[in-house]
Amino acid sequence: MNSSVPAPELPTASRSRALCCRIAGIILLVLGLGGAGAVVWLGTRTKDDSDDPTMIGFNQSEERQLGILYGKQGELIEDLTKSLKRPGTQAMLIGVIAAAAAAGSFYFAHILDAEAQDAANAGPPAVK
Repeated sequence: MNSSVPAPELPTASRSRALCCRIAGIILLVLGLGGAGAVVWLGTRTKDDSDDPTMIGFNQSEERQLGILYGKQGELIEDLTKSLKRPGTQAMLIGVIAAAAAAGSFYFAHILDAEAQDAANAGPPAVK
């Protein structure tokens, strides 16, 4: 055998899994950002009555009752649920979750590539 000519590198299982992880990460990122854009686009097309000046103080008695029954915690939770109903907040959450899932997928692909590189550098086991 001629040892001066390197053997062609065959794709290993780790490299193919790393490629699948990268493709999945790209798909997650594109779908997540597209979904976030769709939420913003569809959510801003509906009429928003929250800026109507005639509605000031409309639910003041409900807010007071909520404060009496549940205290500051209840008011905080009520504000949080109102915030989560806004399309901008929903889109931001979708985008952050999609980016985190894609980052995790790219991280696992990096680990699989490092595993394949270590296996390639180790070479075949020595035969005695």
